[in-house]
Amino acid sequence: MSTITLTRTPGVTRLDYDLLRRAALVFAIANLLLAPLMVDPLAYAGGAATPWVLLRIIGTPTMPAAAAYLFLWQWMQVFARILQAQIDGEPLGAGIHGSNVTRAYWYMLTSLVMLAVTFRVTLSGLRPASYAEAVAHERWRPADLIIVYIGAIAVSLAFAFAGRLVPPLFQAMDVASRLKIVALFVLCAYTFSTGQGMKFMLGAVFFEILVGFTGFFSDFRGVFIYVAVAAIASRIRWSTMSSVAAVVWVSMLLVLALFWTSVKNDYRIYASQSEESQEIKVPLSERMAYLGDKLTSVDGIDWSDAAYTLLIRLAYVDIFGAVIGVQEASPEPEPYRQWSEAFGHVFQPRFLFPDKPQLLDSDVYMRLARSDPAEHARMGTSISVGYMGENFVDLGFPGMLFGIGFLGVMLGLVTRFFMSSHLPLVVREAIVMGFIFSMARDGVEVSLPKVLGGMFMFFLVFSLLAKFGFPIVIRWLDTRAAEARAKALPSARP
Repeated sequence: MSTITLTRTPGVTRLDYDLLRRAALVFAIANLLLAPLMVDPLAYAGGAATPWVLLRIIGTPTMPAAAAYLFLWQWMQVFARILQAQIDGEPLGAGIHGSNVTRAYWYMLTSLVMLAVTFRVTLSGLRPASYAEAVAHERWRPADLIIVYIGAIAVSLAFAFAGRLVPPLFQAMDVASRLKIVALFVLCAYTFSTGQGMKFMLGAVFFEILVGFTGFFSDFRGVFIYVAVAAIASRIRWSTMSSVAAVVWVSMLLVLALFWTSVKNDYRIYASQSEESQEIKVPLSERMAYLGDKLTSVDGIDWSDAAYTLLIRLAYVDIFGAVIGVQEASPEPEPYRQWSEAFGHVFQPRFLFPDKPQLLDSDVYMRLARSDPAEHARMGTSISVGYMGENFVDLGFPGMLFGIGFLGVMLGLVTRFFMSSHLPLVVREAIVMGFIFSMARDGVEVSLPKVLGGMFMFFLVFSLLAKFGFPIVIRWLDTRAAEARAKALPSARP
């Protein structure tokens, strides 16, 4: 029997936007009581209440589950700064950038609310999925879904290889490689909806975590997000066991994140054999052995130091504060430069303009924040002032809210397009998960050109896949399921 319920069942609590809102309200009230004890009470209370405000805005019955990740992840990057202030024992405005950090904090929270409002307005009136569309995936077989997942991995690797082989097509091929996210999301949602295929899902999750540690960045965290959002999309029944599983899941993510924070600098130097490159030169077996050695010596990890390092890495407010100070002291001479360069980059596709310069976030950071990104460059990574900071440079405050609102409309339109398709609901949710993760993986630190370019390319590639590719896979899954049901029927007797 199907476990999906399209209407609310009395007495049954499910993991949906209603439950998230209630949890956010409890969080807000609890932290409001704690706020007087904090070093910056007003900023702490306002930040703690923001998740409830965001979820009140976006929490509609037709809103895709990935929207919760889009907004809560960026809120976390802002709120982390007030937690850092509490640990440091000094208010937001007591640092090197003074009151500009306090202003940046409030500007960022306000920008998230504007983004949520425009996103919600753009998605208003979205056609609800029919019951048949909502439960279409429940007739599939877990063995077939794991085949699709393995096939998606192979196709994603082929696209990634093609992108490296033909550099002008790299961005399109990189977007196409997000197919793996769609396949994994569908597998997780199927397991949550039907209770079948748990061993396949756990195997895929373990594989994703393992592979996530072999690269240059913390790619392992993606699978934790896909599983959590798939649980929301499936509206699983919330119980004591669900609460325990959620605590274990979050704890695993935190432990792995702390472990990665403690070893990533040394690991990156070892993997690239350089302090200024992202090109991996050490074979996979040796990299895994290196991480294994680090794992067996976790007793030597300073977990408190790793936690503080992770917290300040999450907090992305001081950079905006630096931008405010620089721009008010010596404004950018060229008006609307950030937006004009972003649009110029989007409308010059690399396959038509192979000489188009690469996006160099660190150069923009040096120009707008007047800070030295040498430490990030030394580790082979770049640093950006983020799309909010770039909007402030072009439009100031409150003018930047118009730029943020435009981004919310664009994000909403692409989301609406895929959610309005005639694919099974779980596939629509999976595509939007891939889209949102592509846009929000780096959260508030992603630059304007990358946001706009990523939106355009994802829409172009996945609209073609939704039209010509996904229907073929869905028909294959339906056919395999029908054949299995036919074989299971008892033979007709004369």
